[in-house]
Amino acid sequence: MGRFSRRTFLRQTAAASCAAFALQGLVNRAALFAARGASALGPSADVGYGPLFPTPSNNTGETLLAIPEGFQYNVIGKAGSIMSDGRPTPAAHDGMAAFDVGGLIHLVRNHENSGGGASSVAYGSLPYDAKATGGTTTLVVDPATRLLVQDFASLSGTVRNCAGGPTPWGSWLSNEETVVSEQTPGSFFTRTHGYIFEVPAAAPGETAPLPLKGMGRFSHEAAAVDPATSIVYETEDASPSGFYRYVPYEPGKLAGGGQLQMLAVAGRPQYDTRRGQQPGQQLPAIWVDLWDPDPILENGALPTVNQGIIQGGAIFARLEGCWYGDGSIFFVSTSGGNADQGQIWQYTPTGSTEGVLTLVFESPNAAVLNNPDNITVSPRGGLVLCEDGSGDEFLHGLTLQGQIFQFVKNIVPGNEGSEFAGATFSPDGQTLFFNLQGPGLTFALWPKPGYAWEDGAL
Repeated sequence: MGRFSRRTFLRQTAAASCAAFALQGLVNRAALFAARGASALGPSADVGYGPLFPTPSNNTGETLLAIPEGFQYNVIGKAGSIMSDGRPTPAAHDGMAAFDVGGLIHLVRNHENSGGGASSVAYGSLPYDAKATGGTTTLVVDPATRLLVQDFASLSGTVRNCAGGPTPWGSWLSNEETVVSEQTPGSFFTRTHGYIFEVPAAAPGETAPLPLKGMGRFSHEAAAVDPATSIVYETEDASPSGFYRYVPYEPGKLAGGGQLQMLAVAGRPQYDTRRGQQPGQQLPAIWVDLWDPDPILENGALPTVNQGIIQGGAIFARLEGCWYGDGSIFFVSTSGGNADQGQIWQYTPTGSTEGVLTLVFESPNAAVLNNPDNITVSPRGGLVLCEDGSGDEFLHGLTLQGQIFQFVKNIVPGNEGSEFAGATFSPDGQTLFFNLQGPGLTFALWPKPGYAWEDGAL
């Protein structure tokens, strides 16, 4: 932390002065992406990296994934394996991000566990709540071998750490997908939950947890930070859900307070994005302030999303993955769209208080894309979508031309229906890391000699 200054924050003022020029290019590209996406009614044979073949991992020999011929992978994390700190690796691997720490790759990985039972015990030594079994672990990976060097607990005592997001100052935002508390009937929780926690990626061990209450109490999913402003964009896995942003008073200092806001479509209060949308349509977006980011829901306070809706906030269907890329925030509505199979949205800020919202892709049926969840943006511009549907599960690629293709298939024996999660590229962009939530596996995937990411669309 600490790389941002007030001078950095003031860059948004300078950026606003050229917004009229920059907006047209950004919007035109978004419209092109979306318009072509609308016509992509199935996996495209002419994009991607070719057919998928069952392939054993390099380091374990287990055949767990079907991947294109030009790729290879290692297994670098398994639920139940003993970590370097002597603890068993928690299960339910979910969101994740990669950081360069002294030439090594630090992966900070979420675990979507809950706890709350009479016998529940947090897995770490500095738990936020002794009865909560979620949190994060950190994996240290050698970038040359793509093999694990060290792993340890880095946050404990939280609930349902589903997704989150990396910050430009070297930390991971781990988000609780819940609003349970010590007052939840039948539970043994000792603290109130529903918050974001910041985990320094370079920390050599577990860090003391601090709930960032100003960033909102709701069923959090993912977060994405705009590096130009340090504004944090947040998604909510609920129905209805809102798209939020947190504007910190001091860039890079999230615990120092800020303003939580919810997106609204200008001139169209309570705009419903869940049905009847046209890919490529550009919606002018504004933000409404939320007066109580940390509502005491157990005492009948107005939920965070309702605070925004009554002020005209836009309504979404189960917002999940969220990632920053090339001046925009890309985010996922897992069950949005006319077919209830998922939407990919893009928000492009055009000033300090407004922007453009565009639907860039909508799945027409489950065969094309079945309820996407986590998302990441490739250094080369394409999108990686983690599927969390009801049948076979894939990592999908989505090109800048709106063409979708299957990239990796889960074929883990007995766990073929488990969701992909946590897709993230290494700092040099050459390795894709991702998780399977069940049985709890973390992978590193990269091109074979003679092949390259540039050969396809990611």
